[in-house]
Amino acid sequence: MLKFILKRFKSNYTPRWIVLAIDLYIVINTFILAYFIRFNFQLNFDTSKLILQIPLVFTAALFSFLAIGSYKGIIRHTGIRDAINIFSATFLIVAILSGLVLVNRSFNLMDSFTIPLSIVVIHFLLNVVVLITSRYLFKELYHIVVTDVKIIKRVLIYGAGEAGLLTFAVLNEDNDSKVQVVGFIDDNKRKHGKKINGLTVYELLAIDADFIRDKGISEIIISIQKIKPLQLIAMVDKLAELPVQVKIVPPVKDWIDNNLKAHQIKSLHIEDLLGRDQIELNNQILQHEFKDKVVLITGAAGSIGSEIARQVVGFNCKQVVLIDQAESDLYNLQQYFCQKDIKNSVSIVADVRNKKRMNAILKQYQPNIIFHAAAYKHVPFMEENPYEAVCINVNGTKSMADLALKHKVEKFVMVSTDKAVNPTNVMGATKRIAEMYINSLKNKGITKFITTRFGNVLGSNGSVIPLFQSQIKKGGPLTVTDKEITRYFMTIPEACQLVLEAGAMGKGGEIFVFDMGDSIKIYDLAVNMIRLSGLRFPQDIDIEISGLRPGEKIEEELLANGENTTATYHDKIMIANIKEMDASTIQQMINDLCSLNKEINEEQTVAKMKEIVPEFISNNSRYEALDT
Repeated sequence: MLKFILKRFKSNYTPRWIVLAIDLYIVINTFILAYFIRFNFQLNFDTSKLILQIPLVFTAALFSFLAIGSYKGIIRHTGIRDAINIFSATFLIVAILSGLVLVNRSFNLMDSFTIPLSIVVIHFLLNVVVLITSRYLFKELYHIVVTDVKIIKRVLIYGAGEAGLLTFAVLNEDNDSKVQVVGFIDDNKRKHGKKINGLTVYELLAIDADFIRDKGISEIIISIQKIKPLQLIAMVDKLAELPVQVKIVPPVKDWIDNNLKAHQIKSLHIEDLLGRDQIELNNQILQHEFKDKVVLITGAAGSIGSEIARQVVGFNCKQVVLIDQAESDLYNLQQYFCQKDIKNSVSIVADVRNKKRMNAILKQYQPNIIFHAAAYKHVPFMEENPYEAVCINVNGTKSMADLALKHKVEKFVMVSTDKAVNPTNVMGATKRIAEMYINSLKNKGITKFITTRFGNVLGSNGSVIPLFQSQIKKGGPLTVTDKEITRYFMTIPEACQLVLEAGAMGKGGEIFVFDMGDSIKIYDLAVNMIRLSGLRFPQDIDIEISGLRPGEKIEEELLANGENTTATYHDKIMIANIKEMDASTIQQMINDLCSLNKEINEEQTVAKMKEIVPEFISNNSRYEALDT
């Protein structure tokens, strides 16, 4: 019968009138029990008086419960607040009864309503204990019955600290999570073998495949805030060997209204293993920087450009102009803003190489700030197509920068790459040449020219992560060019946040370099992605070493030879101290390169690039012959 009642209210909250009726029933019974306790469980008291006093107690209790609202709490979520409400209601009952008894005694109104004060006090104590205990008893019975009637995932929580206990509470109280926590894992030796909330705390070494099977565990949830990436990677390496799915509790900043919800606990992704400290932006400066400004973004449909657009619209811009030649991707971004009811953006299909077209756009919208993210960035592709690389990365940047001067744009922020540092490929060299041209304009006109330089971004077009995901879906193998190859990684939002911050702090002529953290071995990245997919390496999916691609190098750099950095007020943004170059000479050489490129002679074009960038030494490329 109890199961039936509890299942009846599995999806709906118990009606308040039922809770109120149960509370009133308890109060009447505790009042009768108080009489028996007072008279040592003997019937040597006037039962007729007791019967006449019950309606009075009932009325006092009804008034108190309605006044305090203690019956409104959700039984299965009973907590400290509910206990306080019950205490307040029972105190009000004892106050009403005591008041009536004292008034009745003073005026000798009705002998039958003279309740001994000792019984009133006993009644109060019984109510506090029984009402609160009954709440928690029904709460536990509910969880027991519901656990029995629904499909359960048995999980372990990695972390027996505050975050782990909070995760336990959230899962335990969420009826829809269908999860039963069976224990904790913790690295603190002092906690091993002890019980928290009735559950054992295990050490990681005690968790093996046999343990997982015996306990029927299907998930392990990592619930440790501010965990270091290397520590998380070490955990995953051990957990990935177990036949379980590994999930993680998101950082506090991602919680809804600062409260963790069960549905926010997600499967562990490779981005979590590369987790970095939360970026603290100076929003006051950014609000002032972009308020009532017209912001134009080139390459707006790309990974970086689109994220810059999403972040900029939140700073009360007058208008955000989105430029890209990729029609479909730009349309998708436009629809995203429409769905978000963002009305201050305009999307324009245009090519930055078309100077006449871009001039007309700048003349029409008169932007205050330009973020130039349009670029070709695939190293092997550009190694085979240097003509296109120069057209977009050099000439396109040059045209936009010249137009920014012409239209007196306040700031021009160029998005560069770590591949521009000591380049070994055409793409990196074109980006370095673009940096040089931007830097040569720092003392011309009112426009402040700023360059931002950072490494790979996770999930961007052409990133290794989507490639590995695609290869895993096909059953492998994963292809890694070299077992020792390393790269710096950032998430797209992180990179774009730093671009905005650098753009705001820039005074003109700087190359801002971002703190990319530790470089990551791509081979280790591939192994972790296989394991996070629930597969075994190399049994299920192997890794194939394919050899370096044209223009590729083993390690990327953020600073060129002879460069160092100067700190800024933001601990993740530094200014590269670059060598001074003659601006007119650089500009003439770049003009010559753009003219030479029109002849579509790849060897001559690349040779000219090497003349402009002496540190450009080709690697694993047909252009190595030009270095001799």
